[in-house]
Amino acid sequence: MDQPWLGDACSLVDAFRSGERHPTEELAATFDAIDRSHIHAFDFLDRDAAHASAMSADVDLPFGGVPIGIKDLFPVAGWPYTEASLVFADRIADHTGTITERIMNSGAVLVGSTTSSEFGGINCTSTKLNGDTHNPWKLGCTPGGSSGGSAAAVSAGLLTIASGGDGGGSIRIPAGFTGLVGLKATFGRIPRGPHTEVNPLTVCYGALTRSVRDTARFFDCTNGHDATDPNSLPRVSGWEERLGTLDLSGSTVAVVPDLGAATVSATTAGKIDETAEILIKAAGLKRVDLPVALPAVSMEWTLANLVILRGVLGSLYPACESELTDEIAFAMRLGDMTMNLEVASRVEVQRAQLNDRMAQLLSEVDFVIGATNPDVAFAASGPLPTVVDGLNVGLGNNGALTIPSNIHGNPAISVPAGTVDGLPVGMQIISRHFSEEALLALARTVELERPWPLVAPNAPV
Repeated sequence: MDQPWLGDACSLVDAFRSGERHPTEELAATFDAIDRSHIHAFDFLDRDAAHASAMSADVDLPFGGVPIGIKDLFPVAGWPYTEASLVFADRIADHTGTITERIMNSGAVLVGSTTSSEFGGINCTSTKLNGDTHNPWKLGCTPGGSSGGSAAAVSAGLLTIASGGDGGGSIRIPAGFTGLVGLKATFGRIPRGPHTEVNPLTVCYGALTRSVRDTARFFDCTNGHDATDPNSLPRVSGWEERLGTLDLSGSTVAVVPDLGAATVSATTAGKIDETAEILIKAAGLKRVDLPVALPAVSMEWTLANLVILRGVLGSLYPACESELTDEIAFAMRLGDMTMNLEVASRVEVQRAQLNDRMAQLLSEVDFVIGATNPDVAFAASGPLPTVVDGLNVGLGNNGALTIPSNIHGNPAISVPAGTVDGLPVGMQIISRHFSEEALLALARTVELERPWPLVAPNAPV
């Protein structure tokens, strides 16, 4: 059996159109590779429907015939809709999300659902329902979370692209851990409907990809207002078409690996500085020395999101506590003990202060470059690391680099910045609201100046 396509999704579409490859051939190779894989990137496969879709694929569509994984937090009618939790182990989705409908309309072939952390709550894809998902760069390490299965599948060579969601770094974190591209766009670019939660306004949808042009094409296919998400933005087209046409020479950039918000390992910081210098020279940017000190908001982020989770669990909680992963159960107990009107008001004050700080920072420079993760990937089963370079940092260090952009709603992209001890390092580029075109341009520059492996070197395909 041929192996799945090891290039990007755009080149796979080109191969379909030229007759070099056929969607049914690609799908067969995809399922064969998934069946042989030991990384546990999927928790459900829809073989019959996928085969029918591949048979009738219109390869003239943007992703015509391309197999794609759908993050298991995204509902697909008729598929299991567990949110990676034992609590909902038997639930079946009765509707399909807007983003997935748009993916289907782009011609992609839905293969199945990719694993995630429970309710998307932590950056490690390990649950009581599905077990551990592994990083294809090194089995035994995590691909991150919550979109860990999507990242693992794409990095392992099982798929060229998979969907993801980012409420606190859940696209960028796994992209950084697995050597992929992960863009969290401006809040509202891709609608979250139907049944959209109104608060806490942090979750953005997107994809895990091997190339910048795949990311651009995905956003061409999925962005735009939908009435079921009142905070979704008007459609913007031409992202892929404009890729590489924007001249950013003279733009200002601050390089702050820790963003003044986290403790980052010395080796990771070194890779960020090294890759940033390559980008600055190639793009003609002007580096500005700027002190950056973002407030710690991990606790505020957690408490705000616990309100949503409490609503999801409804009358099943607290009786279902024993079915939750330890981290989620602990967070729920913490919320029970601490959350009241006074605490809720303080959370909003802290979120407002973070917004002001981010706005001020991005008024002083056009871009900020930092690390995506404090260190390279940790153990697949956890726990979340609380020590970096021998320093005790606490659980809040995980996600401290990514959460600010979720609260502020500005776009940020993670691109590969080399490896440390054989594991990928992600470099995060942050900019102002509605500046995705500029972020894609800079990411493309990194891609050209410092090409990265499209698939993990030791991936078992």
